[in-house]
Amino acid sequence: MEDYNKIIESLGVRFIKAKNLVLQQPFTVRNAYDVGNNLILLHKGSIFFGNEEQMVEEGELLFIPGGRSTRVTYGSTDGRTISNDDLITNREKFFKSNNDLDLIGDAEESHSYVSFEAKVFDSVNFFASLDVPAFLISNNNKLANLVIKVVEENMQDLPGKERLINIYTENIVVEIIRHILRNKMFVEQLATNSTYFKDPRLIDLFNYIKENLGGDLSNKVLSNVANVSEDYVGQYFKMLTGINPQDYIEYQRMERAVFLLRTTKKSIREIGKDVGYKDTAYFCRRFKMMFGIPAGKMRRRESAMSV
Repeated sequence: MEDYNKIIESLGVRFIKAKNLVLQQPFTVRNAYDVGNNLILLHKGSIFFGNEEQMVEEGELLFIPGGRSTRVTYGSTDGRTISNDDLITNREKFFKSNNDLDLIGDAEESHSYVSFEAKVFDSVNFFASLDVPAFLISNNNKLANLVIKVVEENMQDLPGKERLINIYTENIVVEIIRHILRNKMFVEQLATNSTYFKDPRLIDLFNYIKENLGGDLSNKVLSNVANVSEDYVGQYFKMLTGINPQDYIEYQRMERAVFLLRTTKKSIREIGKDVGYKDTAYFCRRFKMMFGIPAGKMRRRESAMSV
């Protein structure tokens, strides 16, 4: 248990967004994808997820780890099937955002959700590193209440809003990890993580990659950081993390690009260079391949959701 405490203490948690949504028409998104982790609380109606279309009951929570594509159905399974790109482009056709505190949980076919990051040493997405599928959380009133608290705070403009949201979001992350441990879920993956997150050479690599996303991150450079041979560094990294270093680096670069799209007015060309892509066209191709939508459309989506 001490190992898990160390991991929890090392987590950097960042709130992304939270909303209460009312379904406008039933639909299935065959490849729902987001960089952030999403915790969905179903108030009324029905949600199904996964290829087996497992049902989420009213009052239950669906956790979708960031970076993982998941099939999700809102409302009847007889609705139309769309792509993640379609959902992002036409979100207002499928969901209406509720901004009235008194109506949270009252509308038919409604849910609340919180989106957040949880990174070990501010470098590695904890839940993504477990490589686990979306899963259901039942009979957890504490977690459900935390989701509602975050949504309520996010709807209001009160003193201390950001601080409370951050506190509640951190509580959400701890409760999800406790749920995983209590139900002995993904035990092997957790044990592996608790081992490699304590390796100082790997921590040095994580930190170096994070601080140099726009620079040279070849295996030759990484081998010098970890003080291992160039031929061995890829094997070493994959042995401890389950992925090769260049795949991890690309994911970090793209995640940083999403952050810059959300928070700056830099051009696509500038953002591509900032995260290590000299060729803007290649950056755009890789971005669309990873997220299913062009970088410019991602920016328009975020702008629309902020209104």
